[in-house]
This record gives sequence, structure tokens and C-alpha cells, in this order.
Amino acid sequence: MSKIVILGAGIAGHVAASHLRRKLPKEHEVVVVSPNSNYQWIPSNIWVGIGRMKPKDILFPLAPLYAKKHIDYKQAKAISFYPEGDAEEVKPYVLAEYIAGANKGTTEKVTYDYLINATGPKLNFEATEGLSPGKNKTHSVCTYTHADEAWNALNDLIQQMKQGKQCKILIGTGHAKATCQGAAFEYILNVEQELRRHKVRDMAQITWISNEYNLGDFGMDGMLMSYGSNIMKSSEMVEMIFEDRGVSWILGAGVNKIENGVAHYETLEGDYKTESYDFAMLIPSFSGHGFKAYNKDGEDITNKLFKGFMIVDADYTSKPYEEWSVQDWPETYQNPSYPNIFAPGIAFAPPHSISKPRKSKNGTDITPAPPRTGMPSGITAKLVADNIIEIIKHSNNELHHKGSMGNMGAACIASAGFGMTKGSGVSITTYPIVPDYNKYPDTQGRKQGKTFGTIGLAGHWLKLALHHAFIYKAKMKPFWWLIPE
Repeated sequence: MSKIVILGAGIAGHVAASHLRRKLPKEHEVVVVSPNSNYQWIPSNIWVGIGRMKPKDILFPLAPLYAKKHIDYKQAKAISFYPEGDAEEVKPYVLAEYIAGANKGTTEKVTYDYLINATGPKLNFEATEGLSPGKNKTHSVCTYTHADEAWNALNDLIQQMKQGKQCKILIGTGHAKATCQGAAFEYILNVEQELRRHKVRDMAQITWISNEYNLGDFGMDGMLMSYGSNIMKSSEMVEMIFEDRGVSWILGAGVNKIENGVAHYETLEGDYKTESYDFAMLIPSFSGHGFKAYNKDGEDITNKLFKGFMIVDADYTSKPYEEWSVQDWPETYQNPSYPNIFAPGIAFAPPHSISKPRKSKNGTDITPAPPRTGMPSGITAKLVADNIIEIIKHSNNELHHKGSMGNMGAACIASAGFGMTKGSGVSITTYPIVPDYNKYPDTQGRKQGKTFGTIGLAGHWLKLALHHAFIYKAKMKPFWWLIPE
């Protein structure tokens, strides 16, 4: 009998747990350790943030589902890793602290045969002075509670605009190395449409602020894509959308301090500037959780497991940008020091950024960090689960299931407005996620025909359909596994 422990119940953790439980006989234990009591379909936070969905529409409690599916669930947070056990416990374990229920505040050594670290990112608001959801007129859509608070604040502002107040809205990234530009892009377009729906669009100046060098970088170095019968850069497409909607933009901006209604930022030119606002939604930087690791003698071995995020089978050799390649990116998400530990989704440490790194004239790094959320999280979690299943069933340690972001495509539908008749979505398919400049030298590292974009009402319908499909899948209803990641 084997025991698989999964840390985290977000997209990656939940996908891994679902597939492990479906494919492994019941004598094997599947244990999920997560501080969150609910599963949330994060992509729909955007719609909570504009009041078109309620938090209850995008989440469900984990405990009843896991009990029904014979998945052991501990509402606890991981504290530290002991991959060799210790003087008292011969098995590897994670020290976890319960955060709810009768055991709240107590710790447990959660032993395992295989460990999947799917803890995702820490939302590192404190990396930017003054940036905190609900304070200084700044908000977030990173969680459903943040998104709900953002909508309440935005709705208050809309009411003020209806009374004649002119407002400034600032949306984008709140740190020089933030990622998840796509979520901010969705939110600014949805906010713009909601202001039109409430007939106050003319009362607001809307500004995009980002650490991107070009619009439409999205942390993936932008794209050269098919757009209808044309070939278009993603920067051109986003510029077209922003101009059409009257959205201005500030690029190459590393936000470093927030005061009440004022964002301080540094530009790539080395200038220090400010932008005032009445409402802001600024994505924070993401970081690892700061876990520590110890060997069986109690010695600190954190650097064998973590490089900020978890170390996996990537090439972390420090080298110039010109020498980076898709071969640097991991394929199995297995820790090289402890082969029974894996880290899919955003929990793995990327070998480098995807976008070209840039510094300001003052030496400040201002570059988007690489995204690993959404579709890549689901795909990498499934392949990790499939490898563990194969090892257990066939006693074969060779990992047959592989998938690098350098040979993996991703489809993304960015909501550009909610509504069955007036909604819109920007649909983008990218292949590969990490550009392969050797294989596709003339098309900016991506394969034409598999990298394309379009915008329109159909995109909204498809994103809404995916919202319901993926919640159905997450609830493990009949034939859920037929829905791809």
C-alpha cells in the first residue's frame, strides 16, 4: 500500500488528487493537506470582482466531496519538510499545522510515500510597500474574498460617479516582477464594460500599468499570432483593444510603493513617477512560501528542495539570456534529490523568465515573471499523478509521462466583458508556451497555425461554458475525466 500526500487543493492539487483517486485501488491512501476549506475556480474571480457572479458561484466545500470520494482531507498548512524522516520517524513527512476544527493549532507529522507539492504561490503583497487588499484604495482579484471586496469598492465608486464624481481607475501589476498580467488584462476590460453598462464610462479615466516592455507580453514574451486572415503581434492586438475602449497605458513600470490613492513606480528609463487613482487593482508579486527542509539529523537542507519555489528537473544553471532554451524547462516536475517528491503547477521553480529580462537604469529588475497558472497547472498535475500511478502499479521508477512548457501549448480565453449578448472574450492559443526560437526562428518562437487569437461574443460564451464545465469536473461528477485539463 502506498500513501500519496498532496499539499494544496487549488487547480494543480485538486487535479492530481482527482486522478490519483480514480485510478488507484482503494488500498492506497490519497491525502490532501490544504488550509483552504473551499475549492475555487480561480479564473472566474474576475466576474466576482465586477459583481456579475457571487463567490458561491465559483466555489464549493472540499470536505464533503473528499469524504464521498475516499480522499483523506486535512485542513492544515504545511510548515516544514522532512524528506528523510527524523530521529523518531523513519518515514519522510511534512509537518503540518491544523488551522480549523478541534485540532486547530496542533501539528501533525504527515508521513508519505509520495509527495506532491501543489501549494501554488504566496501572494506576496508585502513585497510592495503599502500594497494590501482593501487598503490605500487598492484591491486584488487573486482570491474570491479579494474579488468580492474589490466589487464592493468598485460599486461604491460607481455610485459616486452617478452623483457626478470624476474618477481615476488604475489596473495592472503592483510589483516590478509580478506575473499574471492576463488576470489584470481581463479585469480592466470587464471594469471598462461595467462602467458603460452603468452609464458612467465618461466619468472615469482608466489606466493600465504594467511591468511589461510591450503590451500583450503576458509574461510570455508576447506572441506573433494569426488574427483572422492577418498576422498580428499580441502587442498590436492589445493596443487595438485599449484604443477602442479608451484605456491609456503605462509600460515598463515597477510599482514599489502605494500610498492612499497614489502609486509610486520606477520606469525602465530610471525615472521615479507617481500615478494617482480612486480605485486600483494591482496584482502582487508571487513568491514561494518560505518552507524549510531538514534531513534526518535535523540539518537544514532547504536548498535541496527549494529555490524560492520547489526545485524540479529543470536546468537552473545561471547563463546569459542568449543561451536560454526550451530544454532548460522541466518535463517531469520531480525533485532531483528526492525522487518521491514532485511539484506541478506554479509550485515549481522556473529556470528563468520567459520574457526578456530587463533592468532600469538604476539596476532594478523590471520584468514579468513566467506564468504557470491555468491550463499548464492542470496538465502538469495530471502527468505527475500518472507517473506516480505507474510507479505504484508497475514498480517501475522510469517516468513515461512528460510535458515541458517548451513543447506544450495553452489555450486561454481572457474575458473582455460579461453578458450573453454584450459579453466578449479574447481567445488566444499559444504553442509552445515557452518560445522555441531555434525551431520557429521566423515566427518569434511559436508555431503559426497553432498560435492564434480572436475576439468576440463567442469567446464569452466559451469562457462561461468552461466555467461550468470545470466546476462540474472539479466536483468529480459522472465522466468528469472526459473533460481535458
